[in-house]
Amino acid sequence: MWVSDVHLGARECQAARLAEFLAQIETPQLYLVGDTLDAWKLRRRWYWPQSHHAVVKRIVQMAEAGTEVTLLPGNHDEMLRNYLGLRLGNIKIVDDCVHVLLDARRLLVIHGDQFDGVIIHAKWLAFVGERAYTLAIYINRIFNFVRRKLGFTYWSLSAYLKQRVKAAALHDYRDHLIRAARDRKMDGVICGHTHTPEMIEKDGILYVNDGDWVESCSALVEHLDGRLEMIDFRPQDQVNT
Repeated sequence: MWVSDVHLGARECQAARLAEFLAQIETPQLYLVGDTLDAWKLRRRWYWPQSHHAVVKRIVQMAEAGTEVTLLPGNHDEMLRNYLGLRLGNIKIVDDCVHVLLDARRLLVIHGDQFDGVIIHAKWLAFVGERAYTLAIYINRIFNFVRRKLGFTYWSLSAYLKQRVKAAALHDYRDHLIRAARDRKMDGVICGHTHTPEMIEKDGILYVNDGDWVESCSALVEHLDGRLEMIDFRPQDQVNT
């Protein structure tokens, strides 16, 4: 199973929902595909409620029970890149790795910030974007509170704004990751970073973004026949919005 962009330490993190999801899961391998922690937020203001502790506790329990946990750093927890190669029991830290599916396809697993032009060339702009995204999340909550009072169903204003603003950038990002997988002779790539769950095949290369636990509450799983499925663990009234 692959989980990305949890952002523990951020108020927007849906940690309680993730803890509930992980409690239902047994898997031989768990990949945490970057931004598991949100050090950007924690440096500004410490925030660590019981629900965030519950996620960490459950991951440790899974590791102690035999699950191989692979922790990949992202741009929000890039300090973990100082510990690449470290192994603590069944938990190891790597920058990227290869997962071989049961049907023998080889997939590159990587957070993806290494292919984001903004992160590489204008990190200050990434910090500005992060502040804007956080503001959009809070506006979205107020917006949907009003919608519910008026009898309307949930509609994600923040997701709509993100798609409008990032459409071109997401396309470029996807192409960069597909090219990286092809250059490494892989059959596909699994990444995170953009908070946009997606599974497509382009030019014979599988591209999978396993989403986030701020809005999409999504995870990628491999079934016993090698089939990949994106799990949507949002509340029912938010599904397909």
